[in-house]
Amino acid sequence: MLDGDQVVRHVRFGDGDIAWSSVGSGPVIVLGGWWSSHLVHDWESPQFRDFVTRLAEHFTVVRYDPPGVGLSRRVGGVSSELALNVRALAAVIEACSTAPVILVAGSSGCPVVVALAADRREVVDRLVLYGGYLRGADVAAPSDRDAIVALVRRNWGISSRILSEIFRPDATGEERRAFAAAQRRSASADEAATALAAVYQFDASEHAGRVAVPTLVLHRRGDRAIRFALGRDLADSIPGARFDALDGVDHFPWYGDADAVTQRILSFLGVDEPPPAIATAAAERPDPLAALSTREIEVLRLVGDGLTDGQIGQRLFLSPHTVHRHVANARTKLGVPTRAAAASLVAAAVAARDSS
Repeated sequence: MLDGDQVVRHVRFGDGDIAWSSVGSGPVIVLGGWWSSHLVHDWESPQFRDFVTRLAEHFTVVRYDPPGVGLSRRVGGVSSELALNVRALAAVIEACSTAPVILVAGSSGCPVVVALAADRREVVDRLVLYGGYLRGADVAAPSDRDAIVALVRRNWGISSRILSEIFRPDATGEERRAFAAAQRRSASADEAATALAAVYQFDASEHAGRVAVPTLVLHRRGDRAIRFALGRDLADSIPGARFDALDGVDHFPWYGDADAVTQRILSFLGVDEPPPAIATAAAERPDPLAALSTREIEVLRLVGDGLTDGQIGQRLFLSPHTVHRHVANARTKLGVPTRAAAASLVAAAVAARDSS
């Protein structure tokens, strides 16, 4: 299955299969985690796609949906068993690479990759853990855990909005509504409740001390979904792990200051990238519009208005894939790392041109 410029495949797993996708080239990063996952719907998010694309400029980025989640089919539905999720991840690794891989995980994906790295050292090269924890029981009090899982199962509309406030506290009302809608597209109420319950059941505390690969742990200080202290405990439990504290409140790395996250990850993986500097780029390129085609300028102005690739495509009668390619080409020409940076640079240039 081809979706935009990612290829979605399936590997047989028990009575079902695990869906996984790949984009980019080079050494393999397997990216996983977060309780709600859907290979296609996640890829429709411009912020998420930018995050993955930054990594894919240097690596082959493989993503997967856990058993019973997203495009992964499993008889019996979603599994909250840590061991089964570890085996599913191992199956994806065996399907996508013959060499040890880099595991980049977030949130509830962290216990899974920690357990795998401890038990299958030969398939893991390095670990990057973002916004994670070791024991799900530490994430919230039992009464709170039970209440939110029950609410998700009973009223997915209300609970998705509540979760959006936890995951994206700095977002605008419209951004939260869009995020909540995306969650509901990715999973039914029952699937979402079962997947969320798994967040609280995973426990890799007995595995952490046996991790023997270089490990970077990242955590935002204001994360409301997974407390900062749990990230610190995660790093302290893994021998030799490096802990980097980040400013911000967003639980997902592709929101907020995503550049800071990707720069820390790439630096840890041995990739030297200059920090984004829109002002510097503008100063060195007095007329950035001259480097772009009319269509690229048109697309980036709509990016600046907050439209997704799909929405831009509908307005301009283009496919989302073509829109994404226009954005990627423009970013390359302008020498900036993200679509937001490119859009900002174009907006400033257009404003300067119109005022002259």
